[in-house]
Amino acid sequence: MSNVDVHDAIGAQGGYTLGVRRTDGLAAEWIKVHDRLILASTNSDSVVDAFTDPELYVVTLTVTEKGYCLSSTGSALDLSNQAIRKDLEGNPNSAIGLLAHGLGRRAASGLPPLTVISCDNISGNGRRLADAVVAFSDAAGLTIDPNNCFPNSMVDRITPATTENLAAEIDRVSGRPDRAPVMTEAFSEWVIEDHFAGPRPEWERAGAEIVPDVAPYEWRKLRLLNAAHSYMAYAGQLAGHSFVHQAMADPAIRAGVDRLWDEAADSLPAIVRPTTPAYRAALADRFAVAEMRHSLAQIAMDGSLKLRERLVPVILASSETPQATEAVAAWIAFVRYAVREGRGLQDPNAVYLHDLATQSDDTHAVCRAFAELIGLRDVAAGWLDDLSGLVDQLTP
Repeated sequence: MSNVDVHDAIGAQGGYTLGVRRTDGLAAEWIKVHDRLILASTNSDSVVDAFTDPELYVVTLTVTEKGYCLSSTGSALDLSNQAIRKDLEGNPNSAIGLLAHGLGRRAASGLPPLTVISCDNISGNGRRLADAVVAFSDAAGLTIDPNNCFPNSMVDRITPATTENLAAEIDRVSGRPDRAPVMTEAFSEWVIEDHFAGPRPEWERAGAEIVPDVAPYEWRKLRLLNAAHSYMAYAGQLAGHSFVHQAMADPAIRAGVDRLWDEAADSLPAIVRPTTPAYRAALADRFAVAEMRHSLAQIAMDGSLKLRERLVPVILASSETPQATEAVAAWIAFVRYAVREGRGLQDPNAVYLHDLATQSDDTHAVCRAFAELIGLRDVAAGWLDDLSGLVDQLTP
């Protein structure tokens, strides 16, 4: 569904149905927490003006990795990004532009600072969001309150794209037709850094953890859950699978997931290592639920951004990471195969990836370019040799 469709559906219904896949079956919950919906693409000034509400204390966003418009290294705002360039020329429409203009208008109104929480799968998401908003504000000549807070956070709950079949199943359970239902699993985890500019909801009463440092929990999720998802997304589709549960049922891929988890666990800080066996066991159970119908194609989107966060830290943490290297090789092999078969690439770097996959038959050179794109620039020649051999082996 487009943003327009979701906006219109929730507005007309007054909420949406959340399908929760529990061990005893599917449950349906009616969610009615939105008292106002604004579509930024058609009414950006109202979004910006909403920041001047004196009863506003917290802003959250979930826009996926590409919504942050970061540079190829992921370390700073890309001022050459098309969306950012357009925002600097006129009314903002990107998440970063809207936040910067909203915070600027709030500061001009003399209102107190806000807490802005990123809920996306980016390492150090709060810090990177703060840096991006400040960079945009400087470029746009906006003044924002330096006391705004951007706590890091980690959110863990698998939410597959809602297909027609999943929507129909939710409708049957809820007993009411819904134009914008959402499917999710019963498991959820939300960890937030204790860094707030003012009042906040008592999220801990609903199970959230407020901690001094989110990083260990964030790394555990990125390097175990998300890294395994990415590996399965590419290796699974190359093997003819469409969903996560199918990939997990494939003995070869499941063995690869276990090896990847071994390597990832070794890269984690000591504070969370004792929790990794239970976390892995829970992941294996979550991944095996066939009814979730979690599409590998959905997970495979934006690989050039996701792998930098999910697999690169595992590879950089050790000189021996053959399975993480194979996961990167599966991505490259998948891109080459998809381009050869005329399938579209869902990636912000799709044009560049397409060119890499078609302009050279030198696998070693292609692998070097792919590795550099995700931040693996100073790798050993032997590692590139291993990667190249795996790509040739995995490409159909």
